Amino acid sequence: MSKQLQDAYIVAASRTPIGKAPRGVFRNTRPDELLVHAIRSAVAQVPGLDTSVIEDAIVGCAIPEAEQGLNVARMGALLSGLPNTVGGVTVNRFCASGLTTLAMAADRIRVGEAEAMIAGGCESMSMVPMMGNKPSLSPHIFDRNEDVGIAYGMGLTAEKVAERWKVSREAQDAFAVESHRKALAAQQAGEFADEIAAYTLNERFPDLATGEVRVNAREIALDEGPRADTSIEGLAKLRPVFANKGSVTAGNSSQTSDGAGALIVVSEKVLKQFNLTPLARFVSFAVRGVPPEIMGIGPKEAIPAALKAAGLKQDDIDWIELNEAFAAQALAVIGDLGLDASKVNPLGGAIALGHPLGATGAIRASTVVHGLRRRNLKYGMVTMCVGTGMGAAGIIERL
Repeated sequence: MSKQLQDAYIVAASRTPIGKAPRGVFRNTRPDELLVHAIRSAVAQVPGLDTSVIEDAIVGCAIPEAEQGLNVARMGALLSGLPNTVGGVTVNRFCASGLTTLAMAADRIRVGEAEAMIAGGCESMSMVPMMGNKPSLSPHIFDRNEDVGIAYGMGLTAEKVAERWKVSREAQDAFAVESHRKALAAQQAGEFADEIAAYTLNERFPDLATGEVRVNAREIALDEGPRADTSIEGLAKLRPVFANKGSVTAGNSSQTSDGAGALIVVSEKVLKQFNLTPLARFVSFAVRGVPPEIMGIGPKEAIPAALKAAGLKQDDIDWIELNEAFAAQALAVIGDLGLDASKVNPLGGAIALGHPLGATGAIRASTVVHGLRRRNLKYGMVTMCVGTGMGAAGIIERL
């Protein structure tokens, strides 16, 4: 007998500030510690919730090894003080890992298999290199021409997109400057205050005079990436990084970063049981594949699919968090789908704010949840391209 789907409600959404990698504020902070902070902060947003009803913690991580290995989701759940009854599973869909965990958590609730879940993501690109400690691609990717793109570095796929969609160097640099401008304006206006849980960094220094170790407590409350000195003139001086005569530079690409985010998703039964006020409803999710060599264009396939699943039109979406893996791919997606640029990344994107891979989906979902409420908007979307040729998109409704 078929069972009617129930709604999944987001009651908490929190994240850490994003640090620059590999020499930023969180260079010596373990990713599981960042995850613990995000989970605790999310739980603190719903003091009336009995955490014993939470069944599982689903956490995204793009390179789940070393300091973020050993099932970091379960580690984070335990170390955050949640009951031992709360499980944990780590999910890897590269840059869409954090968004995928939100969709998975919502699905468990929608089909009636769970009443309360934690979704999130964490990544330390300072401690764990982007390809991992021992990258080893299958030699069979060279057996077929259509698979060779799997071996391309992300930057080279951005060059392919820029070439095919005719995105100029000038357009990419202008997009990057605007990302920093919007991010700085948002920070100055306090737009991130609802979503960011300030992190206290305890730095230890030897006192040679006394022989003691001094502890300096420093509060990190803002993302580290936005730069006021970013300019068209400055970016124009940067050399292409991935192709000799290319257009993709360090300045018009996303920053490598450290960070974590967490959201709590519950059923209507839990809302009523604990008298909780929902922040939003998770509406739909879609993932689609594209050729690996043009992976950056993935959102152009995932966005229409997510809209169809939600029964919505593109114009119905009020806020679009399109992850800026590269300016080239973001501009290609915006142009190809005809997205309203005024709705895309109103607070800046990954070029300025950073992109801690597996955490980004959860972080940007937190941005949408709080941003919709702050501006009294209805529908928001989180979307991104994904390595090896995918796109993902999730739609959230403010309640």
